[in-house]
Amino acid sequence: MARSQAILEYMQRRDFLKKTSLLATSAYLMHLPEWNDFEPLRKGEQVLILGAGIAGLTAAYTLSKQNVSVKVLEARTRIGGRIFTYSFPQNTQLHTELGAEWVGESHNVMKGLCQELGLTLVKHQFQIDWLLGNKFYKAENPPFSKELNSKLQKFFADFLKMSEKQQRKLDQISWWRFLINNGFSEIDLACRELNDSTDFGESIRFISAFDALSEYANSSEYNEMDYKIQGGNENFVKALAQKIGNSNILTGKKVKTIRQEGKKVQVTCGDDSTYQADKVICTLPTYALSQVQFEPDLPENKKLALEQLQYARIIKMAVLFRERFWQKDNFALCTDLEGHFVFHTTQNQPSRQGILHFYTIGDKAYSLARQNKETRKKIVVQTLEPLFGNVEPLIEDIVGYYWGSDAYTQGAYALYQLGQWFGIRNVLAQPFKNIFFAGEHIADWQGFMEGAAQTGKEIAEKLLGK
Repeated sequence: MARSQAILEYMQRRDFLKKTSLLATSAYLMHLPEWNDFEPLRKGEQVLILGAGIAGLTAAYTLSKQNVSVKVLEARTRIGGRIFTYSFPQNTQLHTELGAEWVGESHNVMKGLCQELGLTLVKHQFQIDWLLGNKFYKAENPPFSKELNSKLQKFFADFLKMSEKQQRKLDQISWWRFLINNGFSEIDLACRELNDSTDFGESIRFISAFDALSEYANSSEYNEMDYKIQGGNENFVKALAQKIGNSNILTGKKVKTIRQEGKKVQVTCGDDSTYQADKVICTLPTYALSQVQFEPDLPENKKLALEQLQYARIIKMAVLFRERFWQKDNFALCTDLEGHFVFHTTQNQPSRQGILHFYTIGDKAYSLARQNKETRKKIVVQTLEPLFGNVEPLIEDIVGYYWGSDAYTQGAYALYQLGQWFGIRNVLAQPFKNIFFAGEHIADWQGFMEGAAQTGKEIAEKLLGK
């Protein structure tokens, strides 16, 4: 999930979670009623993992370290899921991320895994400038009022004292309406809309006040836009796959049917290949999971929850420039123009050339995705012109990926709307006999690689009896 520069003081994540009724992923997943009769893996039992994204690979890695036999099935022809590292053919020494991007300061599971795997994390933070109504504001002198920060601080102080009943009420009210009701000015509201919609992938008119308050109270000073993996996030995927054993990961295996009989689970793929295991960890996003036929059928409330949870419409458009005219390595821009959120994505990658990302959400993302390269180039030029003049001669190439039409996810990451956080998240997380679920969509760090890794790791540890 994209994060804008924090305008709130840093609050320690662990302290926050202890003080509120919002449970950490481990507590959330492991105290559901269905876990009461759970039996850990016995010696020699096998586990089948559906999905070779971060959740699936982390689960497989955790189990394989304990010599559990695992097999991972992936529908795509590549592994990594929503990790999508890309290099332009004009400069293969530079890389960018068209999918999942950051490791945050608070992301202890990802940081620990990177250390285990010998991967280096490099700082990748921003100072965000603003361009509103064609007026430019430097990061140190933003357009929002000086009172904004103190208002938000009070919201957090009040939020920490709330009962679960009060928090559930906030889940029924939009963040937009909450801010209006608390006297936000038009300019402050506009800033929060532009700023916060990049985090959730949709207008804050559709995001609950609970979701927003708990999100921002959790984050590091830079809202978890802190680090990137040196060489690209694909290195994380490759390192996990090597540890698991590439022969244990099968691609092109789109799951068609999952049949449970006795204590065994049989999975049939679209190519009619079948696989059997004692337990299954399913990390498929909700759209892909809703296309699978279960025998016996899933409970009605879980089937409904799969249909209800939407994913954010986001396009990440990378632009390769012949030179880095923006000068600041930590350059980023939030604007009301079509470009929406622009940031330098090749920090710590030496080259005369450089890449800026244009990150757009919701209806704007859908519209931009339908434009040809020439129209996209015009949008890039129009967005940057007020700051840098005509940059068209400096554009070498443009490439983008619209997650809203991805065949397996139909969006970038889970988008919990009004009333859904307390309404369907626990339903989606509940095991179904010998099938267990993981993924960013049921994580506390929802929308991040951390959430996927955390749920995958903790489900695997639960199967191990830890």
